[in-house]
Amino acid sequence: MSTGAGGGLDPAIATRLKRNADGLFPAIAQQHDTGEVLMLGWMDDEALHRTLTTGRCTYWSRSRQEHWVKGSSSGHVQRVISVALDCDGDTVLVKVDQTDGACHSGDRTCFDADVLLPAEPGTPGPPGSAGRQPGAPGTPSAAGRQPGTPGPPSSAGRQRDIS
Repeated sequence: MSTGAGGGLDPAIATRLKRNADGLFPAIAQQHDTGEVLMLGWMDDEALHRTLTTGRCTYWSRSRQEHWVKGSSSGHVQRVISVALDCDGDTVLVKVDQTDGACHSGDRTCFDADVLLPAEPGTPGPPGSAGRQPGAPGTPSAAGRQPGTPGPPSSAGRQRDIS
């Protein structure tokens, strides 16, 4: 596993990354056209470099202690559409075109099998999904408000706290 120096990773990217003690950072895979969160994997600098240069998601397996390309054995390929670094530099978002299931269990996403709070009918989401309506009673956006009253003020125009 490569850490810190970046290996083949562009130094301008490598210096912005914040890694854990093992030299890793989380990588969220999201379906590019529906917004589905497919899975969370771990990358090191080399995995990110390979992802950026090959167009296929490469992760670091913490259990096997080796790099793996998503779909190399299962055929459930993640073709990279875009890659973004979050505002803190500690997480990467990889928008992909997923072939078949993203989860090692065969599920479409790694979050399909154990839903802790099911969505209520009517929630906006990927085509064909159901769930909560924005502002409906019981949703965080409506908590503590009477119907028809405005929500919290927008953060637009506020100065960001960077301390």
